[in-house]
Amino acid sequence: MEFGLFVQGYVPAARARTDPQAEHNALMEETQYVIQADRSGFKYAWASEHHFLEEYSHLSANDVFLGYLAHATERIHLGSGIFNPLPQVNHPVKVAEKVAMLDHLSGGRFEFGSGRGAGSHEILGFLPGVTDMNHTKEIWEETIAEFPKMWLQDEYPGFKGKHWSLPPRKVLPKPYRGSHPGMWYAAGSPPSYAMAARKGLGVLGFSVQKVSDMEWVVDSYKTAITEAEPIGGYVNDNVMVTSTAICAETTDKARQIAVNGGLNYLQSLLFRYHDTFPRPEGIPEWPELIPEYTEELIDLLIAEEFMICGNPDEVLRQCKRWEQAGADQLCFGLPVGIGYGDTMNTIKLIGEHVIPKIDTDPVHRTTRFREAASA
Repeated sequence: MEFGLFVQGYVPAARARTDPQAEHNALMEETQYVIQADRSGFKYAWASEHHFLEEYSHLSANDVFLGYLAHATERIHLGSGIFNPLPQVNHPVKVAEKVAMLDHLSGGRFEFGSGRGAGSHEILGFLPGVTDMNHTKEIWEETIAEFPKMWLQDEYPGFKGKHWSLPPRKVLPKPYRGSHPGMWYAAGSPPSYAMAARKGLGVLGFSVQKVSDMEWVVDSYKTAITEAEPIGGYVNDNVMVTSTAICAETTDKARQIAVNGGLNYLQSLLFRYHDTFPRPEGIPEWPELIPEYTEELIDLLIAEEFMICGNPDEVLRQCKRWEQAGADQLCFGLPVGIGYGDTMNTIKLIGEHVIPKIDTDPVHRTTRFREAASA
């Protein structure tokens, strides 16, 4: 199992009240998290693309963010989590161009994650007059298979669809060193995992909350991937899942960081904006907040495998549970409200004590798939 990091430009109001440069400092700190993850042996870093989501995510221009990190890092793969390819948000040709350019700037370390967006406040801002988020599925389906054609064919033959069109054109640049970056889809429901597998896409499982969720993820995906008809140059057989992670030198310190980290506020914002996610029983409607986390609740979340938290030995055992459940990649959505120092310490401790004992392959999984396709 490989390891990744997820950043999103989280700028809570409490931070903004005490720091006039909160937005700037948050974005700059998150570049440092990725740089440290690169040094600590993480193989992937994923950056969100969100729009209009005050506090929750100010990372809207993730292509610019990742372009900076392409120069600032050496080994870590840099992924769009996601680039939204709906033509009303980003024209598909411009998405293809950005992917290929980042592939060059990173020396072949870019990963192309796509999706339809998870919240109506965000996506329907680009689709005036539309009220049904299911409409975006049709648009994404029409678009996603066109990207490999733009990258791999000398001249793209053009496209005339229901939602966008383009005459024949050479789409430049072409990806670096043949083939194209790994293609991924941000999936939520079991049918979405199977759909992605049939297209040969890896899955970004942002909606997977605990280890037991892996059962239906792996079953639906790994069964369908055996009969994949890839839309690209190869099958990216990959399931990535996300979990909150806090690692400290002692158990008590890790739990205290979690209690004081404002995790309830971040979770409340998630359900405020991601209104297409299933809402668990007991989650209040915004602006009412999820109650603050207590030590007892933190212990329960750890026991129920909803979060990773503890000293390095405990975190290692918790990560191995995800590996045993079949995850190809475990990505940490760091609770950045815990502070810069504690976040950096989590990255360093996991890199030193956890990753070397689980991920012993020096080559990225997607690199192997891509190189085989280019051979």
